[in-house]
Amino acid sequence: MRARLQKLLASAGVASRRRAEDLVRAGRVRVNGVVAQVGDSADPDADRIEVDGRALSRASAVFWLLHKPKGVLTTRSDPQGRRTVLDLLPPEADAARLFPVGRLDRDTEGLLLLTNDGDVAQALLHPSRGTEREYRVTVRGRIAEPDLQRLARGVQLADGMTAPARVEGGRYLTKHDATSFRLTLIEGRKRQIRRALRALGHPVIALVRTRMGPLRLGRLASGAARALTEREERALLDHARRHGPPAPEPAG
Repeated sequence: MRARLQKLLASAGVASRRRAEDLVRAGRVRVNGVVAQVGDSADPDADRIEVDGRALSRASAVFWLLHKPKGVLTTRSDPQGRRTVLDLLPPEADAARLFPVGRLDRDTEGLLLLTNDGDVAQALLHPSRGTEREYRVTVRGRIAEPDLQRLARGVQLADGMTAPARVEGGRYLTKHDATSFRLTLIEGRKRQIRRALRALGHPVIALVRTRMGPLRLGRLASGAARALTEREERALLDHARRHGPPAPEPAG
């Protein structure tokens, strides 16, 4: 069955769809000996697809859950040699096969999924799929109820209004002059939570992602990683099927 090359490369665990498109654009992908172009499609059962001269083969899906600590970069590599999430994986994870699903900024902690399954990653990340991300947020000062309601309705930022969110469990921490609450989003713009709360006059002190779709951080220690349990993997794959990627773009 024919599909876009970036989808086939992602499904084979080569890279995320975005990175796969970069590989095609760089001329590193060939189909039946011909250098591929962005937008090309192929049939993995009938065509020979090569990346850097190596034939494409379907990799078995692998899923690892990481508790990303503060100060670690969510990327596969860093030109400056800074520590990345792949550096935290144990040898048995075979980090060379994996990529992080989405990003947590350097100062944000919490749940991060790493996989070689591009279809699952797409199902979790695509804005139209509505996958929930839950965070434990601590901000400076006592945040008033009207501001929490405003955060839930949406906050106007330079790149537009944030989508409605769910705010729960607000608690003022007198000793630290800070407010803690749970925030659940279905979108993930760059530094969105920090920007929205800064706009409300309450800079973020600590931000921890505790859930993404059906996956929960639980008691996993900061900096630790583990393979998903069978139950978690079934729940994730079921979620991906129900929130699957959009239909392929029309050819041409």
